[in-house]
Amino acid sequence: MPDKKIVPEKIVPEKIVPEKIVPEKIVAEKITRATAKLFIDAGEAVLKEFTLKNNRRADLIALGPRQKISIIEVKSSRQDFLSDKKWPEYIEFADYFYFAVAEDFPMEILPDVEQCGIILSDGFDSLITRPAPLRPLAGARRAHLIRKLAVTAMGRIEI
Repeated sequence: MPDKKIVPEKIVPEKIVPEKIVPEKIVAEKITRATAKLFIDAGEAVLKEFTLKNNRRADLIALGPRQKISIIEVKSSRQDFLSDKKWPEYIEFADYFYFAVAEDFPMEILPDVEQCGIILSDGFDSLITRPAPLRPLAGARRAHLIRKLAVTAMGRIEI
């Protein structure tokens, strides 16, 4: 009987596993997309991740037909909200300030009606459930923001 040759097993490279996707990040992305659609459907222009003069990055910023500016901060969980102490720094850069959250978000931890509006989202659609208070921007700040919005949007266009 001939000796059996031992054939080494084929070496299969390890599968490359993509970076672990955090469910909270997925929730935030869905809320962001649905909320952007809400403002776009209302005739407003929207940018994601817009850096303000104070170096804070707004999740969404919207410019309406009457040059009103809304900033929307997306919060995907209680922990996300409680760990964020910088949101008051956005208010001085918008006529309207909102939190966009999922339907199961604990509403009682959000600031009161005098500080912000609330947008609820199921990840597909969003609805303003509490309007934001109007805090009119100074003319010079509005003009500066609108110019910066235009430059940022133009820089994101692929030619």
